[in-house]
Amino acid sequence: MGISELRHLGARNRLEGVQIHRIGRDLVRAGAISASDAARAEMVRQYCDTSVDQILQAEGLASEDDLLRAHARRLSVRRLTCDDLDAAQSYDIGIDPRFLLRHEIIAVKSASGEPELVTGRPENLDALRPILPPGIGRSRPSLASRRAIQDRVAHDHRDLLRDLAETRVPESESCRAWGGSIVRRLRVSLAAMTVIAALSLVFPVVVFTIFVVWACFTLLISAGLKTAAVLAATTDDRATGPKAVELDPLPKVSILVPLFRETEIAHALIARLSRLTYPKCLLDVVLVLEEEDELTRATLAAIDLPPWVRPVVVPDGKPRTKPRAMNYALDFCRGDIIGIFDAEDAPDPDQITVVARRFQQAPRDVACLQGILDYYNPTQNWLARCFTIEYATWFRMILPGMTRLGLAIPLGGTTLYFRRDVLEKLGGWDAHNVTEDADLGFRLARHGYRTEMVSTVTEEEANCRPWPWIKQRSRWLKGYMTTYLVHMRRPRLLFHQLGARKFWGFQAHFVSALSQFLLAPFLWSFWLVILGLPHPLDSVLPRSLMVGVGSLFLMVEVLGLSVYMLAVSGRKHRHLLLWVPSMHFYAPLGAIAAYKALYELVFNPFFWDKTAHGLSVAAGGRRMSDGGFDLSGIKLEPGHEGL
Repeated sequence: MGISELRHLGARNRLEGVQIHRIGRDLVRAGAISASDAARAEMVRQYCDTSVDQILQAEGLASEDDLLRAHARRLSVRRLTCDDLDAAQSYDIGIDPRFLLRHEIIAVKSASGEPELVTGRPENLDALRPILPPGIGRSRPSLASRRAIQDRVAHDHRDLLRDLAETRVPESESCRAWGGSIVRRLRVSLAAMTVIAALSLVFPVVVFTIFVVWACFTLLISAGLKTAAVLAATTDDRATGPKAVELDPLPKVSILVPLFRETEIAHALIARLSRLTYPKCLLDVVLVLEEEDELTRATLAAIDLPPWVRPVVVPDGKPRTKPRAMNYALDFCRGDIIGIFDAEDAPDPDQITVVARRFQQAPRDVACLQGILDYYNPTQNWLARCFTIEYATWFRMILPGMTRLGLAIPLGGTTLYFRRDVLEKLGGWDAHNVTEDADLGFRLARHGYRTEMVSTVTEEEANCRPWPWIKQRSRWLKGYMTTYLVHMRRPRLLFHQLGARKFWGFQAHFVSALSQFLLAPFLWSFWLVILGLPHPLDSVLPRSLMVGVGSLFLMVEVLGLSVYMLAVSGRKHRHLLLWVPSMHFYAPLGAIAAYKALYELVFNPFFWDKTAHGLSVAAGGRRMSDGGFDLSGIKLEPGHEGL
């Protein structure tokens, strides 16, 4: 609850006796705010882990310049403008620039040549002085805009911060060393293809049989894992953990929103973020922009961003991936919890409150909370319907079931929330892995942390065109291949870190998923048996065995359709039940994507095949004749309609 809500509630008698913060008193004397709003700000601060400055600024009652002037008067220090800070000469105090970014401080040379500490958060100076070098810790501070300080730190340490973003994850847990080994990859790949082709020419039936046997084995593993997960997910588990103490102050939460060529959806994004009910004084939304993406930067420059939304521009570098951009932006964040949204996301309005309260009651080893992803354009066409069915199954059945089974889970790319200290301890995201989310899920597990599913929904735009869908899925599958190879570098260490249950769950999930996509044509051949047509293995295997394998294949197909139907049987997705049988025709797209992924794994492992957003009617606002955007057509989930 913020000041505006308190104002609407009235109850002026509650304001009597409230001890107004000194900065509030200064602003009241200066005529910048009313005494009642200063008292309300103090009431809000009792329930939020933030300063009065942030509360007043987030509510639009005082600008950052007003606050800096008030602090400068109170402390009798000078206030630097952006131009003053740009003109000042930097003073190297030997501190990691990431520390400077997080605490929003910088040292410059004063007119006398002595170090001068510049800060945008004077309320934190007392806590910082003991850990600063003595010469700078005892110096008289100056004040400047927090954004101007971060921009100056980023400029002064551009190359170092860019390199750190690319290499935050230890090399032993990253795939970045693969970049210079293309000759070796080509040799291995060509050798494997040559051996398979030669064996297929000499022993075609034997090779076909081997592939069929492996495909059937992984089919059974996949079916067993899926069945166990669904049974676990649908089991009524009424056990609850300790209740959160509702009076504990809510924490600061930073939300990273990576944007790249998102000119069509940027306006709708700001509209959706504005509907979040989390106190804006605790909300820090960081729009992560690429330096070379001038179109998106220009689009955002034309939008009047609220005080709690700010852009961070990532220096151009290689690879140009989402995880590298998030690694860079992580140090600019102000929150103790780090969340991830995608450009087209429409989260539940109370999502961040639910997450913050869950983190307060969860054990410390719960380092990540994964929300449920859904789509807001499931009726656009057949592909969007199938994608929605698949997501409903994955996020409402499989992932919750795997979590209850005590298995490590591959994370989704959005609606993710982390404890910041754990995320930084693990080195953030692997900048070179194109499914950084799945990789991070297993790195968390390897280091003794757990991920929980949390019952909050974010709606996205379903990729509803065949070729963009294949490109997106091929990136995911390439990342799956990469993640498996990285974590299996040292299988014994992985077994030791994960334990038997999670290790074998890891094998079952990755090996069966990749095998099923790559070997799908061998399984489809059993439709010939089911339809009574000749099969390539008729000369090797008895017909009765072929019929048995075909029946097994058919049973697993029926099981898969049953799981899909169970996943969409709720009120929200019930309209998709009639489309479940058509999932048979959806699977071949995944096989095409798998072979594209295999090709790219060899020739271009770090290539990020960008997913185009804003293709659906519900994705973004309608451009008006004056060049602005009409956001009234944005599709909102039911929880938003009352707003």
